[in-house]
Amino acid sequence: MRTSLIAAAAGSLALTLGLTACGADTGGGSGDTLVVGATPTPAGEVLAYIKDNLAEKAGLDLRITEFTDYVTPNTALQEGSLDANLYQHTPYLEDFNASKKTDLVPVTEVYLPPMGVYAKKTKDVRALRPGATVAVPNDTTNEGRALQLLASRGVIGLKKGVGGAATPGDITSNPKKLDIKPLDPAQLPRSLDDLDAAVINNNYALDAGLSPKKDAILLESPKGNPYNNVLAAKKGEQDDPRIAKLAELLTSPEVEKFIEDEYQGSVLPVAGR
Repeated sequence: MRTSLIAAAAGSLALTLGLTACGADTGGGSGDTLVVGATPTPAGEVLAYIKDNLAEKAGLDLRITEFTDYVTPNTALQEGSLDANLYQHTPYLEDFNASKKTDLVPVTEVYLPPMGVYAKKTKDVRALRPGATVAVPNDTTNEGRALQLLASRGVIGLKKGVGGAATPGDITSNPKKLDIKPLDPAQLPRSLDDLDAAVINNNYALDAGLSPKKDAILLESPKGNPYNNVLAAKKGEQDDPRIAKLAELLTSPEVEKFIEDEYQGSVLPVAGR
């Protein structure tokens, strides 16, 4: 499995500045060509699969422009040099709109780079010993996401309605008196030997040689997950027939199978889940 699988995926709201689009293919579409921006992995690879295998039969002239950061694809979409983009989840998109005064909307959910709970001495998060130390990412977005994942199995309870903004201070029940320990996200895999469990972002797990599918004792599901990565468009253009066709292909059984076969559980398709 490639350890660099989704290091560029939008699993965090941190804005990566100062990077530019790869290559010179950044002009807007001409005629019926649909120009879609994407980070290379997995978005660019998923779109390339569609371009090579499905687009022509569907009557879609697809052009892919790759970017190495999270800011430029949305700026280009707002300014009109892209027709759509694929690389981010909805919380990031909403935060971007608020901070940059853009007007972008999600069209359809496509895949999830899942966050997982990892442990060396147990195979079930509900079997953690009383007083166990469980580390979570210490950045705002991923800390709340990690706590929500733990709450999904009932090992902790959270204040109603707190959502992804949850902090350890929002824990309302902790039957096993787990010691929730916020750590730098990149440090979590390296600290796993000294912890009972850790909630680790997909890219850091992969970089450490962990398999989300095989090694995680609890893994996020794409079903109803706000962190599913989405195809996005400028408001008012989301019903463009070309964008609708791409959305249909992105959620097709063929693309679902491609994601399952290519990423082996490290990226989860939303379709069919």
